[in-house]
Amino acid sequence: MEDYLHNILPNLKPFNFEQHHDSHFINQNWVLVNGISKKRSIYTFKEDNTLEISRKNDVIKTSWNLNVNNIFTIETEDGLIKVKAYFKDNDILVLNHQNKKEFSVYINTTDYNNELNSVEDIKDFLKEKYKRKASNVIYDHEFYYIEKSEEFGPFKVEELSKKVRNEEISAYCFVRDVNEDDYSKRLRINDLITELVQH
Repeated sequence: MEDYLHNILPNLKPFNFEQHHDSHFINQNWVLVNGISKKRSIYTFKEDNTLEISRKNDVIKTSWNLNVNNIFTIETEDGLIKVKAYFKDNDILVLNHQNKKEFSVYINTTDYNNELNSVEDIKDFLKEKYKRKASNVIYDHEFYYIEKSEEFGPFKVEELSKKVRNEEISAYCFVRDVNEDDYSKRLRINDLITELVQH
C-alpha cells in the first residue's frame, strides 16, 4: 500500500516517537502544501491531543491521537481518518492516508521568517533550505588539495580559507573531496570559498 508513497517521495523516515515527538512535531507550525494556492492552512499539534487548524482569521480546534505502530488518528471535517507519519527531513512532514492512495505534505515554518502563501513561496523556501544544507555540507566536509604535484590534507574549507588568507597556498590549487579518487571535477579552493560566501 505504501510503495506508491516511497516511489513518489523517496528517502522518507518513519515517525519515531523518541526522536521526533517533542522536538520536531509538537507545537510546530506546519503549513499544508496540498492546495496552498487556494487556501493557506497551518496545523499545530498540541500536547493535549488538540489539533489547531488556522485559516486566515479562522481557527478550528479538533483532536489527534497516536496509536500503536505510529498510526495517527485525526478528527477532520470529513470524520476520523488514520494516517502514518513520515519525515522527508526535519521540517517536511508527510501524512499518508491509511485507507486511500492519498498523502499530505507539510512544511514546518516555526523558525521561518517569511509566510508561505503560494507554490512560488514553497519553491523559494525549498531552494533556500537546500542551499543552506549544501553550504553546511561544504563547511563540514574535508578536502585534499594538490600543489606542485604534491597532495596535502584533508582539510575543512575553513582551514583552506585560512591558508589562502595567510598566503601559505594559492586559492587556485585544485581540490578533491575525501570521497573522490581524483581531481577530475577541476574544483579549486577558490570555488569552495566562493560557494560558502554566497550562502
